[in-house]
Amino acid sequence: MASIEIKNLNGDDIWPWFDALADLRIEIFKTFPYLYEGSRAYEQQYLKHYLNKHSLIVGAFDGKKLVGAATCGILSEHDESFSESLSDAGFNPDTMLYCGESLLLPAYRGQGVGHTFFDYREAHGRDLGLQFSCFASVVRPDDHPLRPADYQPLDAFWMKRGYVPLEGVEAGFSWQDIDQTVETEKSMQIWLNTL
Repeated sequence: MASIEIKNLNGDDIWPWFDALADLRIEIFKTFPYLYEGSRAYEQQYLKHYLNKHSLIVGAFDGKKLVGAATCGILSEHDESFSESLSDAGFNPDTMLYCGESLLLPAYRGQGVGHTFFDYREAHGRDLGLQFSCFASVVRPDDHPLRPADYQPLDAFWMKRGYVPLEGVEAGFSWQDIDQTVETEKSMQIWLNTL
């Protein structure tokens, strides 16, 4: 990780990197399993979730270039469908850290940045006095026509971090796939860990 510098960004620190973060999300999420047909306009609306005092963006930089980022915030201040799914399962969204995206350009993978992203976000959750950390991953069928032959799910990595999928706890989230013309709702599996 010699060439990568990790920095916490919050509040006004985020603004200079807003467009770079939007572009990173569009580029990374275009690939399987998300297959997201992104737009700057959508991104600028979505990323406003992270402009409050409880949220954090962890940036990975190669010099002055943003090459990766991870986001988090209090679940009750994020998307309602995730909060409702966990509330229905008996959890209090005010006590939960929601880890949003974890993005890293392919050339920088395999150097431990993914673990560092979780370390920084989980430390932020503990600093906020939260009890749990959670995130959601899209559910795609094994025979999806756009699934690459060499695709490796991240389940083993997440489990190594102590996260477990909550059986029967899923949320719906909509976006437009790269091979579609309209948005469709996707099923998102909720994963949980204690802080």
